[in-house]
Amino acid sequence: MRAILLAAGMGTRLRPITFTTPKSLIPINGEPLLERQIRFLKEIGVREIVVVTGYLHKKFSYLKEKYHVTLIRNDRFDCYNNVYSMYLVRKYLPGAYVIDADNYLRRNFLLKKPDTSLYFSAKKPFRNEWVIHADRTNKVRNITIDEKGNNYILCGISYWSEADGRKLVRKLEETVANGNFKDLYWDNIVKDNIDDLNVYLKKIDAPDTYEIDCIDDLHRLRQEVL
Repeated sequence: MRAILLAAGMGTRLRPITFTTPKSLIPINGEPLLERQIRFLKEIGVREIVVVTGYLHKKFSYLKEKYHVTLIRNDRFDCYNNVYSMYLVRKYLPGAYVIDADNYLRRNFLLKKPDTSLYFSAKKPFRNEWVIHADRTNKVRNITIDEKGNNYILCGISYWSEADGRKLVRKLEETVANGNFKDLYWDNIVKDNIDDLNVYLKKIDAPDTYEIDCIDDLHRLRQEVL
């Protein structure tokens, strides 16, 4: 089992902090967001961890020695959304966790041996989010982008089985070969091929993850975890 951590973005809404520090390396209680994720992954036995860097990529260099992770640089981080980051590390996707590296995980809810593809998701009130629609068995049947509501939304944490991972690798390759991917997120690939995938909703509690979108979010989180 392996993991892919997506950390190439510029974090423009957290400026001026992100002028010098990548968003995923911002510390909470002295521990960078990304290092907390790595620690949780190692706790469940994940040994192969791939970090996709881009913006301020040299800031991540210390992770190689400290945690023995693999660093893959996306030198087009300012041109494309994260579908290109996933294309660069596609060979690692089968049997892998995929986590947005700027997520704060309050507790370690990751599973040691998932037996199917999973979207970890909490039910939250939202505005302009990707919404998961699952059936009674929690199999994901559709993903929509909705303006507002209260539902299970994509939290940037998923696991992909060997079979589903191989399917997604082919779709990533097709998408990039076609050339029309500048504005796509990697979740678009899943969304557009959901009928061919065997992915389930893994429910977590709303406080389990915290997405930092702006300076106010960062201040609020730091106050909550004191």
